[in-house]
Parts: sequence; C-alpha cells; structure tokens
Amino acid sequence: RRLVKLQETMKLLCLCATVCLFNQAVAFQSINGVKLQSATPPYNKPSPTCRTRPSRLGWKMVYTPEREAVKQAKLTKSIKTPDPIPEEGIRLATELMKTGRLYRYNSDSADTCMVSRCEKALAEYTGHKYCVALNSCGSAIFMSLKCVGAQPGDKVLSNAFTFTAVPSAIVHAGCEPVYVECTENYLMDPEHLAKMADETGAKYCMISHMRGKVADMDKIEQVCKDRGIVLLEDCAHSLGVYWRGEHTGHKGVMSCFSSQSYKMLNSGEGGFLLTDDDELAAKMILYAGAYEKLYHKHSLRPADEIFEEIKHEIPNYSMRMHGVTAAMIYPQISTLDERIEKYNRRYLDIVEPRLNAVRNIKVPKQLKEVSPVYDSVQFNVHGMSEEQLQKFIQAAGANGVPIEVFGAKSNARYFRNWRYTADSIPQFDHLPKTEEVIKWACDVRLPLMFQDEDFHTICDVIEDAMDKAMA
Repeated sequence: RRLVKLQETMKLLCLCATVCLFNQAVAFQSINGVKLQSATPPYNKPSPTCRTRPSRLGWKMVYTPEREAVKQAKLTKSIKTPDPIPEEGIRLATELMKTGRLYRYNSDSADTCMVSRCEKALAEYTGHKYCVALNSCGSAIFMSLKCVGAQPGDKVLSNAFTFTAVPSAIVHAGCEPVYVECTENYLMDPEHLAKMADETGAKYCMISHMRGKVADMDKIEQVCKDRGIVLLEDCAHSLGVYWRGEHTGHKGVMSCFSSQSYKMLNSGEGGFLLTDDDELAAKMILYAGAYEKLYHKHSLRPADEIFEEIKHEIPNYSMRMHGVTAAMIYPQISTLDERIEKYNRRYLDIVEPRLNAVRNIKVPKQLKEVSPVYDSVQFNVHGMSEEQLQKFIQAAGANGVPIEVFGAKSNARYFRNWRYTADSIPQFDHLPKTEEVIKWACDVRLPLMFQDEDFHTICDVIEDAMDKAMA
C-alpha cells in the first residue's frame, strides 16, 4: 500500500511539474515573442544547436520577428570557397615553371608532356578513347560544333535552362540556338525537344547536364536518332556522374568537360573535349592548334593518315591548354571518387533530409538511372509570394548563406538575359514551363572543405530565413 501511495504521489508531482513548465513557456512566449508549435519528429541529424529538435514535452520554439534578441544561426565561412589545388599539383606546376616549358608542344614527346598525361588520365576516368585539353569548356562546346560540321545559320537545340556560356558558344560558332523547355527537376524535356526539332528542322542538339542533373538520355538519344540529329553533351557539371552505369558523355558523339574553379576539377579556367570517333578526334586536335606534325605530341590520337588528309582544311583556333593548368589538374583526377563519396555522404545524410523538412521547400530527386555527384544543392520553393521569396533570400544572405535564384533578373542562367541570341528572342515567350520553374528554383554551393557542422549551419540559416520570410 505504501508503494502504491508513493507511485501516485510521484505521478501527481510530475503532472504539476509539467503544468508549471508549460505555464513558464507561455509566459516566455508573451515576453519574448516566441510562439510554440507541436514538434513533428523525426528530424534528420539536427545540429546540437538546431532549434527544431523535439523537446521532451513535444514542443519546439519558432522565432517570430519580435524575438530580435534570439541569436540566429550564421555561417562565418565563405560559401564561395573552391577546392584547393593539391600539394602535388602545386609541386608539378612549380617544377614545370622552372623549366620554362609551359607550351604543350615544347616537350620532347607526348609521354613527357604534362597536358598529354592529363588528357590520358581524364579519358581513362570517363571511358573515352580520345581527349584534347583546351583553355575552357566554352571553347570545347564551340569546337565540338565545328568538328561535327555545323555551319553559320544552322539551328542548334539547347536547354532553355543552362549557363550563358552554352548559347554563347553556339553563337560563336555562327549558329542559332533553339531553346527546349525543362521539367520541374531542371531536366531537358524530351517531348518538347521532339516538338522543337520538328518545328525548326534543327540537325544538332547540345544538351547540358545542368548542375549534374541528367535528363532521360534514352529518350533524348531516341529523339535525335529518329530525326538524324547530331547529339553533343555539355558535361561541365557532370564529371563523375553516370547514366545506367556509364559515365555521362557517351550518348553524344562528343562531350565537353570543365575545370573552372567551381567544378570537380579546379584550375581556374580550362576544358576538355572527348570522343570515341577517329575523324572527330583528328579534327579536334587540329582545331585546338596542332599545326604541321605536332599531332605526334598527343598520346591519344588516331592514325597519321587521317591528319594528313584533312590538316590543310582545318583552321587553327589556338585554344590549347597550357602546361601549368594541366599540372594543377592532373593529381585531382585520381582523387575524384574519394571526393565524390564525401560530397554525397554529407548531402544525403544532412543537407537533403534537413532541407526537405523545412516548410515551403522541396528538393527534387534525380532519375533512378543516374549515379549523381552532389557538390551543390538545388531546391524549389512553393506557397510563397515573390516578396516573401526576396525576404527569404535576403535573410539567408545576411547570415552568410548566399542563395542564387536561377530566374533572377541578374542571373546568367536566365534565358531572358541572353539577348545576344537576337534571332531566338521570340522563342522566349514560348518557354512558360522553364520560366515558372526557374522563378522559384534556388541554388546553394556545398564546399568540399566545409565540415559536417557547417552544413548543419547552412540548413539552420535557410530554415531561419524561411521562418522570417513567412512570419
């Protein structure tokens, strides 16, 4: 009987304590501008300071604008931090500079040429037969069009959602871009591709795997095959990304890769053009700047007869990569898989689940056939006005997390900013799906050098900003 009485007393004390705590919380709310909401577990690996962790009482605190005294999450590191050049890359570049042999054809042979070694390593990684290193990915896109025979005035199908370098390279080649709608997952729409191909009679297609997001390449390839369209791939964002177990860049007859600072390979600027076709390989080597018999200084090259037959018909565009750039890149290729594993673990364990738990945010999924690389995160916001979106962007930026909106008036990925493609401007009004998608599409970098806790902080800042915008 004493034990039963003691248990009843303890229950009563616990109930009283609960009521007291709740009353204190209500008082705290009225004094400090904090409202209480029912917590909805589970939460995916929240940071130790994450205010959305469920308490033992089943409540969480959400800060309202009146709660100015509450310390907001703030990222103190620069989200623009690129991957550093590895020590081996610095050593190789320094040694090369001491020799003065920076020009790729200043080496004694292909085997001793740093650029050739870099080309060979990248081709082995992607599974291509031939590779030529260039001064930029934009040059690679331009040269790919020249190699496949695109003539001035020819129409080239391309993503309506891509970076300005792509339509710029098409214009540089004297061609006219024909823009294709994207889906809500930022992918080229195969049905709209077929429609635009039929309407324009375009014979070339340059598909961009924007932010490493790969469209249904089986459908894209079929649309092109059915119409005799030459398919090219802009893989600037998809190094390390696979479609059905094959590295991106094999559906097109040529593929273009980048080593700009924010890509998986960092040399500041740089690009590569890859192919499995013998004649296209000879053309790209000659276009890049291999005059006379300098093609012998390429490790990856077709038979001499092909060069000798066409070398006087191909202009020299002098778009070669120089040795110091290749020296910085070369040791990065062998660490790609290790870095990809690190990117993907943090994205899947921290960033994606935490952002999907934030109201008004949805992180799109890749197609199941894709093996992705998550070196950045894109998400769509919904259920908010344009004014609220701006408040969200401003609040996040004020706390160290700059968020790019693809459809912003100043964004180089917004097709209405490509007014240099004058002949294509009327098409802009026929891209309602892309316009609506990128209007609410947000982009955040995920630097490799950050720690796990930094990614929790990024998510905290984004959640705080959304609360402030929607208050």
